[in-house]
Amino acid sequence: MKELDLITITSQQSFINYCFQNSSEDVAYWENWLKENPEYKEQITELKTSILLLPIPASEKVIEHDYQKLQNNIAGISNKATARKLTLWPIITGMVAAVAIIVVGIYLYKYKLDNSQNQTNTFANDITPGKQGATLTLASGKQIQLTNAANGELANESGVTITKTATGELIYQINDQTQASQNITNTLNTAKGETYQVVLPDGSKVWLNAASTLTYPAKFTSLNQRKVQLDGEAYFEIAKDKTHPFIVASGNQEITVLGTHFNINNYKDEKAAKTTLLEGSVKISSTINKGTEKTLKPGEQAILNDKGELKVSEVITSDAIAWKNGKFVFDDESIESIMQKLSRWYNVEVIYDGENVKEIPFTGSISRYDNISKILDKISYTQNIHFKIEGRRVTVMK
Repeated sequence: MKELDLITITSQQSFINYCFQNSSEDVAYWENWLKENPEYKEQITELKTSILLLPIPASEKVIEHDYQKLQNNIAGISNKATARKLTLWPIITGMVAAVAIIVVGIYLYKYKLDNSQNQTNTFANDITPGKQGATLTLASGKQIQLTNAANGELANESGVTITKTATGELIYQINDQTQASQNITNTLNTAKGETYQVVLPDGSKVWLNAASTLTYPAKFTSLNQRKVQLDGEAYFEIAKDKTHPFIVASGNQEITVLGTHFNINNYKDEKAAKTTLLEGSVKISSTINKGTEKTLKPGEQAILNDKGELKVSEVITSDAIAWKNGKFVFDDESIESIMQKLSRWYNVEVIYDGENVKEIPFTGSISRYDNISKILDKISYTQNIHFKIEGRRVTVMK
């Protein structure tokens, strides 16, 4: 595969227009180019995401001066390298980021000036991001609000001690094997704006995203299999145990593993369930379409729709668990899908002023720990979309 000339690409106004969806003609050109050159899709996607993350500059004059100076330097290096018959790529690649910043900086500055009078975001107040928190429901029915619970031992039932660590992690420790009961289950629930991590009785780790519920046995030792129930989204790191397979029941599917790392996204308001494998091997089975099953390899994602149809494709796995690592990553994602995620994390109600705004795409990577206004401003700068915040209600409009 021939290496891409990133300097040439980032210097083209058409590519910048493609990144910011500012010209339907340029968008069509680059999408067609990617269809003809699919081997470059990952590189172009990463470059596009990086460009959308660049800050908006304060001075066009300074940036244009720096851009001309850098271009002259590159030309000088190019001439010297050609004379010495050196390979240019290792020398020039270090400047690609700088070229992108300057080229895109000029664009963003002009874009900001051209659209400053049209910017109509109205924020009567701001909304802070979600935080660590959850509610634990014991087998007895007792509920413990983990957000306010003190660190240390929370409960001791059926020979199992449940402890909250200083880092906010929930840990199960088996003290008495003889008190095991197959019917004792616990439920961990995160509301909108909450996330939590639990270490299950077998040592498996689970990170629970906002608006999610995990139900699991308080003790696995007396069971033939380790089975849990998930509604929402969670990332799993499963402890290996060949004699006791780990099964996640989630909606219309079951995921069977022995020891592996994977992410499940299966909210009831989503159109399909997504299972992404990072390490090991998992088998996905449809519970409404018997006989439909797939075994995933690392780097693959299974999508199961409400008809029980299963589709597997290769994906960038880091995007699937970006939420766990404190980021939102959107790759040509619709505004409707983006606002669903924001509504869960920021605990807001989303209203649309017109249906046509829902399908507008956006690409970018944003911290989950920013206030919501910063994320909405980011989307507004790159798309013809505006937002209004009133209390915990966000209105989306063109």
